[in-house]
Amino acid sequence: MNMIDEFKAFALKGNVMDLAVGVIIGGAFSTIVNSVVKDLIMPIVASPPAVSTSPIYSSA
Repeated sequence: MNMIDEFKAFALKGNVMDLAVGVIIGGAFSTIVNSVVKDLIMPIVASPPAVSTSPIYSSA
């Protein structure tokens, strides 16, 4: 059995295939989470507060 056949036998085992599917799903989930944070959460956090920005005490 040569090296390529041994690698095929190893790669086609259930654990390696499950790992590959997990990596692909994890990458997609990461992209979705980044998009939600960037497009939905950050605009809410970065919105200006409804308080006055004028100084309470003036130095003059």
